Amino acid sequence: MRIHRTRLLAATGAALTALALTACENGTGTQDGGASRPTATATSAAKPTSPAADGTTTPGEPSEAGTDTNGDTGRDGNKATGSGSDSADAAGTRVACSGSNTTVTAQPVPRPLNHMLITVKNTGTKPCDLTYYPVLRFDEMQWVPQPIEDSKPQAVVGIDPGEAAYAGVLLAAADGSGDGGTTGHKLTVGFQGRTPNSSGGPAATPSLPAKGVYYDSTLTVTYWQQSMDDALTY
Repeated sequence: MRIHRTRLLAATGAALTALALTACENGTGTQDGGASRPTATATSAAKPTSPAADGTTTPGEPSEAGTDTNGDTGRDGNKATGSGSDSADAAGTRVACSGSNTTVTAQPVPRPLNHMLITVKNTGTKPCDLTYYPVLRFDEMQWVPQPIEDSKPQAVVGIDPGEAAYAGVLLAAADGSGDGGTTGHKLTVGFQGRTPNSSGGPAATPSLPAKGVYYDSTLTVTYWQQSMDDALTY
């Protein structure tokens, strides 16, 4: 009898345990796990806007090539410039300077020492060009004074009507080292053509001081210069 009661109690306990397990599996247990937390949704970063089909870009984006305020484009931002031909040259109106379309003066100057300034003024109606250097001849001298090579300009010197150009003349060595010193009373100024030592037209014979001009074997002349200061630098 005691053994039968023990078996009955064991069977009852097993049945209660099975019921408890079934309740947990069906979500009806007494312990509440609480509400589930919402799952965060990742948002991807917006992609940059691509250039439109018409070539425009969104604000703040650099264009392919910079454009300056004058409408010229370039990656360096600099405006392109072109060099046109001289209008007078294009029209064929430039001529060579010579004794026929200029007035020429020759005047000794106090500074620099033993120097003379030759001035050529365009008295014609067209711009004229002075090429190379003046060819000087005092009286009946048989030699041609050489040019000062350091004075050679980078371009032909041109003179507009009414304007002037210059050449400087070193008459004699300041230290007296020159030979054959003499005084000239007549000066001829020759003009060169487009090629060296070619004639550029009629020469000029500017007046000299009544006492004449002293020169020696160091007599030299500059190339034609646009300014008086440049002519007297050498």
